[in-house]
Amino acid sequence: MSPRGTGRTTPCNQHQAQVRFGHAIKYREVGELVAVEGDDDPASASVAAGLAVLAGIAAADAACCAALGRRARGQDHRQAVALLTEVQPGGSEAARHLERLLNVKDAAHYGVINLTSAELRRALRSAERLADFAKEVLAR
Repeated sequence: MSPRGTGRTTPCNQHQAQVRFGHAIKYREVGELVAVEGDDDPASASVAAGLAVLAGIAAADAACCAALGRRARGQDHRQAVALLTEVQPGGSEAARHLERLLNVKDAAHYGVINLTSAELRRALRSAERLADFAKEVLAR
C-alpha cells in the first residue's frame, strides 16, 4: 500500500452512494457481457477490463460515500485506494482489489496491446469483490 494521502475529497451522502453503487453494478454487468465476446474479438478483453475498472471505481465511491460521507475526487485514482482503507471493517482488502484494477487501467483504457484472458478474469473478479464490499457497506 502506498503512503499517499487521501488527497482531494468531496462530500457525498447515502443517496449518492446508492447512485454510484448502481453505476458499479451496470459497468460490471456490461463488462461481463463484453467479456463473453472475448473469444471472437481480441479487443473485447481490454474493453471488458476497462469496464471492470470503472465498476471498481464506482463501487469504491459508493462504499466511501456510505461509510465516510466523502469520496476521492483527485486526478489520481490511487488516492481512492488510501481513502478506501478508512472504511472498516474490510476497507484494506477492498483497497487491494481497487489497486489491482488501477494497475490495468492504462492498458485497458489506452493501451495498444489487448489484455489477456487471465488479466480480464482477475479484473472482473476484483470488480465483483468491490461491488460485494460496497453492497455490504451500504447495508450497515
